[in-house]
Amino acid sequence: MNFDWLKRYMPRGLYQRAALILVLPIVTLQIVVSVVFIQRHFEDVTLQMTRALSLDLRFLLSEVETSDDQLEATVRIARLSDPLQLRVDLPAADFPGVDRRAFYDLSGRVVIEVLRQRLPGVIAIDLERNQRLVNLWLETKYGAMKVAVSRQRVSASNPHQFLVLMVFVGLVMTLVAYAFLRNQLRPIKRLARAAEAFGKGRVEPYKPSGATEVRAAGSAFLDMRARIERMIEQRTMMLSGVSHDLRTPLTRLKLALSMMEESPEREELARDVAEMERLLEEFLAYARDDAMDDLRETDPAALVRAVVEKAARAGGAVELGEVRGEGMAMMRPVAMSRALDNLLGNALRYGRRAVVSLFIAERALRIVVEDDGPGIAPELREEALKPFSRLDAARNQDRGSGVGLGLSIAQDIARRHGGTLQLRDSTRLGGLRAEIVLPR
Repeated sequence: MNFDWLKRYMPRGLYQRAALILVLPIVTLQIVVSVVFIQRHFEDVTLQMTRALSLDLRFLLSEVETSDDQLEATVRIARLSDPLQLRVDLPAADFPGVDRRAFYDLSGRVVIEVLRQRLPGVIAIDLERNQRLVNLWLETKYGAMKVAVSRQRVSASNPHQFLVLMVFVGLVMTLVAYAFLRNQLRPIKRLARAAEAFGKGRVEPYKPSGATEVRAAGSAFLDMRARIERMIEQRTMMLSGVSHDLRTPLTRLKLALSMMEESPEREELARDVAEMERLLEEFLAYARDDAMDDLRETDPAALVRAVVEKAARAGGAVELGEVRGEGMAMMRPVAMSRALDNLLGNALRYGRRAVVSLFIAERALRIVVEDDGPGIAPELREEALKPFSRLDAARNQDRGSGVGLGLSIAQDIARRHGGTLQLRDSTRLGGLRAEIVLPR
């Protein structure tokens, strides 16, 4: 049986699911106990007590029926009413035409059934007018006789007290259990917040606490975070050394080339050296983008406008498109500027025009860069996001060849902000549409 439809109605939060797991069995148990108790215990008690009352009423009725006249019947009634705790009127002034009881009076149904089965000549039974009394009318040879008896004679007194006590105790125990459960779930939420923050490039203080399993998961997270931080630090240090080692011979090559006479061979060598230097700069930027700046409150609209204006001043055909929404967001402005510079560089390298748009929502923001170039085929987009991937067959090289790190750097920066980089077809310009989606 498929229960997927039920998932739409289930809570999604950890607290809400825990509360449901806690409350549902308690409520179910109380309902089952209440139904069984009322149906079995109270009905059985009511049945026995009503049968006992019916014996007294049968005895009273027989005394009335065997009397020689109404006066003798009245004397016998007066003699028996106090010992039997009955209030009797003979003849009765008026009586209802049908039995009456409140709709919620479950034990009253048993009282009426038993009295009608065990007493001859029952005219009507009224449990509704005064719920503390049982009023019934019996047919005698002297007319209708009204008998009033306390309701406690036929059913257990105050049955609602049991239900109220059970609900009250269940509610108190639920609150106590929820408070305890909340203390157990709080370390899990702290661990989730620390992991989410680290995924967005922030390091929040975290100390493992809670149950043994939660402490183990927290310790594993701290070890993983420390290893990742060491790897990033070691990568940055290694590439700093590589930068120093490679810049020295490149500088000597550039000096030697500057001392050579002008020739086609010298120009070709100069282009190769420039390409090597640009490759080194791109590689170092890709490896060290996490060390550019710290996360801080940034105005995304101002950042996008600044990047577009800088690209336009450099001679690029870049324009600012739609800007929808407003607000601040936590981001590394220098790193995000570099990601947009790379996307605009790719757009202008393979196209003639680029448009940048910004959409700010309550929980996310989206930066869109579109160009009028040849685009990237859907089956090659995943490959295009890999480092040093150059899709020369898919993108024209009229404006020069790239190193293959522009999209990779932009994707890495987006991921360090907890977001993604998505490549699609541009419906506006017909080329590539690159979207950076970041959480707020």
